[in-house]
Amino acid sequence: MHRRRLLGTAAAGIAAALALTTLSGCGSSAALGGDVTLHMVAADYGTDAATSSKKYWDDLGRAFEAKNPGIKMDIQVVDWDHVDTKVAEMVKAGQAPDIAQIGSYAAYAAKGQLYAADELFPISTQADFIPSLSTAGEMNRTQYGIPFVSSSRMFFYNQTLFDDAGIKEAPKTWSDVRADAVKLKDLGVKMPFGLPLGPEEAQAESLMWMLGNQGSYTDTVGSYTLDSAPNVEAFQWLKSNLVEPGLTGSDPAKMNRRDVFDAFLAGKAGMINGHPTLLKQALAKGIKVKAVQIPGQGGRIAETLGVADWMMAFKQNGHRGEIGKFLQFSYSPENSVKFLDEYGLLPVTNSAMQKMRKDPKYKDLVKFIDLLPSAQFYPVNKTSWGPVSDQMKKVIGNAVHGDPKTVLSDLQRFAENQDASEKVK
Repeated sequence: MHRRRLLGTAAAGIAAALALTTLSGCGSSAALGGDVTLHMVAADYGTDAATSSKKYWDDLGRAFEAKNPGIKMDIQVVDWDHVDTKVAEMVKAGQAPDIAQIGSYAAYAAKGQLYAADELFPISTQADFIPSLSTAGEMNRTQYGIPFVSSSRMFFYNQTLFDDAGIKEAPKTWSDVRADAVKLKDLGVKMPFGLPLGPEEAQAESLMWMLGNQGSYTDTVGSYTLDSAPNVEAFQWLKSNLVEPGLTGSDPAKMNRRDVFDAFLAGKAGMINGHPTLLKQALAKGIKVKAVQIPGQGGRIAETLGVADWMMAFKQNGHRGEIGKFLQFSYSPENSVKFLDEYGLLPVTNSAMQKMRKDPKYKDLVKFIDLLPSAQFYPVNKTSWGPVSDQMKKVIGNAVHGDPKTVLSDLQRFAENQDASEKVK
């Protein structure tokens, strides 16, 4: 899957000499002198050489080696456009890395290629992970996906535009959103509500609206419910109340999240659903931005969208003990928060969460952190989710032009077929 899941834009343009460190002998178990070398592939959260994640991993690797003289780290940093494919190719060639920090773990877990979390961490460390994130990393009630960083979503609005339009308070319901969008349009705002249902990340925006009507992607036993009545009603509401009245500024089916975020940062969008990094960017640009819980059909929703990227440990080369040591070192509050601070992301452990709560530097992130324990994540424990998500990105925008029931029913059949194919395999 092509994704820059948490930050929203794929990291690209980093010179190969910077983005990739040399990776050799992935199948070997030890270097000369008896030292074990752990090979790791990590995603790059930067957008250029200056912001590349390579420095973080280089520094962390050296610090770990200094504390663990018998273990060497060989860490390869690959941009988000290619990192999932890179790891898949390595695994297929019989040269799996010891550790991978990428976007999805399910396919490898389903084939029995990963260590479980309880094979890598002591009970105290396992208990430190935020429960909603640990659960999202489980397949068949065993945790294989180890959350690395997270994000949650809130409703953003431009306070300056609201003031100019005479809007006194943030919307609580969908009806409020529509009424405020009408006032913003009358003011001349080009994009009263930014609705990105284009191919970049339509699955995120869609789930937030489904949650607003008590819908979801799956039921309590993990079966797809894409064409449920609440989901169909949510898209019918969008079509009738925002899209057809011209309150989204442009065609949502062709609108990517990046375009909506750029419009908000330019002061041309009144309301959007956003993440912590966008808040940081908007404040830096001087936008008078406010973030509140997302409005739903009957009021603000407590359960928002949560997104995580994943760490996983491959069994191929052994090294379970050494991998565990490195991961425990990586997930210390100090090391975790350093990475989160660099990229404006949210914690995955309670210890890092408490560290950030106590630091005034992160006061703007606390409201996002508060939503993590109850956040709903994509069904990433299903191997079918990758193709289902990709298909959704291509077609879900049609639901606000044609018949929502038809579009969602077609997606439901596609998802069920993917599930059936996986069971046959």
